[in-house]
Amino acid sequence: MSDPARSIDLSLDLPLDKFHEECGVFAIYGHSEATNLTYLGLYALQHRGQESAGIATSDSREIRCFKSMGHVADIFTPERIASLPGDLAIGHTRYSTAGDTVLMNAQPFSVACNKGQIAVAHNGNITNAGELRRELEREGSIFQASSDTEVILHLIARSRERTLAGALREAMLQLEGAFSLVLLARDCVIVARDPRGFRPLAFGRMPSGEGGTAYVFASETCAFDLINADYVGDVQPGEMVSVGPDGLQRERYAPEVPHAQCVFEHVYFSRPDSIVFGRAVQESRENLGRLLARESAVEADVVVPVPDSGVAAAIGYAAESGIPFRQALIRNHYVGRTFIEPSQAIRDFGVKLKLNPVRHLLEGKRVVLVDDSIVRGTTSRKIVRMVRNAGAREVHVRISCPPTVSPCFYGVDTPREAELIASNHSVEQIREFLEADSLAYLSIEALRHAVADDRGQYCYACYTRDYPTDLVHLEELVAAKGRRR
Repeated sequence: MSDPARSIDLSLDLPLDKFHEECGVFAIYGHSEATNLTYLGLYALQHRGQESAGIATSDSREIRCFKSMGHVADIFTPERIASLPGDLAIGHTRYSTAGDTVLMNAQPFSVACNKGQIAVAHNGNITNAGELRRELEREGSIFQASSDTEVILHLIARSRERTLAGALREAMLQLEGAFSLVLLARDCVIVARDPRGFRPLAFGRMPSGEGGTAYVFASETCAFDLINADYVGDVQPGEMVSVGPDGLQRERYAPEVPHAQCVFEHVYFSRPDSIVFGRAVQESRENLGRLLARESAVEADVVVPVPDSGVAAAIGYAAESGIPFRQALIRNHYVGRTFIEPSQAIRDFGVKLKLNPVRHLLEGKRVVLVDDSIVRGTTSRKIVRMVRNAGAREVHVRISCPPTVSPCFYGVDTPREAELIASNHSVEQIREFLEADSLAYLSIEALRHAVADDRGQYCYACYTRDYPTDLVHLEELVAAKGRRR
């Protein structure tokens, strides 16, 4: 067999956080501290996007919006928050790939049109955005950004429906793909999810501070915990929820279709303290580890997670196998971008910057190294080397999801298929490349069981190549993914 290291492009590397979610959204109606609460909500959702953030607020007379590149805490100073008055607001925190890291693509987008002043933000990916954009441009629309969120705004503005809710409904029926959307008007907040429910959107309530009830919406419930809001449930796939002077109204805007909730929210994206798609993320991840231990047992001395995303699965693996759990890799949470990199003499610098082994926990040990996924494999290879160089006698890699063989087109920034190591290498070839003593992935059946998917409501396309929607513009989507890298 040829050396797998020679057949895999080692220049294709990823940071320790191997996948990225496009963004997180938050909305609130009916609270005098709406801007402060939106700031806190975005702070809790910072893990979903770290390139830019924005908040739009309304005092029932005017919508004000501010957005900038950077982290939530750096952008929204007390002075900036004070400049955004109102008791209703929406917010957005965004991750983007290199080609899109520009302020013009930061959200929310705010415009004045024939439906009044509105601001919109969304989480997901509109798979027919290119086609819709070209059609709108032929009809005279002018675009300022490359985000598909701007397409939604143009569709709303050109609608002949008399009400904003009607215009939004008409716009969403033209969209294909994934979106959890929050919209702000001068006197109301409207939120909606795509008919398949790819991306999450939780619904909650809290006291308004004036004897009434404020309504809140967020990508994850960890945002509710920070502001002491009660989780009520989820905005349902194909549902639009409006909150305004006439109270709260819920309606189904699209016909019922099979659901396709992103299973990777439970494997990797969401914070473990969140409830996503009505299910506790921590419970799912511990189940992943338990089932992985049942399917791929190995004699070992310690179970070690790759922090942070591998921790919950490693806890489950250790509990099921009876092998002691040890936090033997310590993550530096304060690493940003570095522009000063030492020579090649300091091997695997990037990973060492983020992780450091606890040598006395690894020396002479047979180690089960648990991670949530392998993408290109180069980062995993460096971590295996680090553990072995710290004195581990054996390193057995266990992955708490199936092999990632195909890219996502529904709002997850994954590489192209040619760059995914599992798409064109066997498990044994990947094991050799990682320099591990053994390698095992979780089965797709166990993954379904771990998230209690008894009714087939999750999307597994990244593991199966079985996409839940017709990707008519697949070549265009693949090309766009390539341009953005």
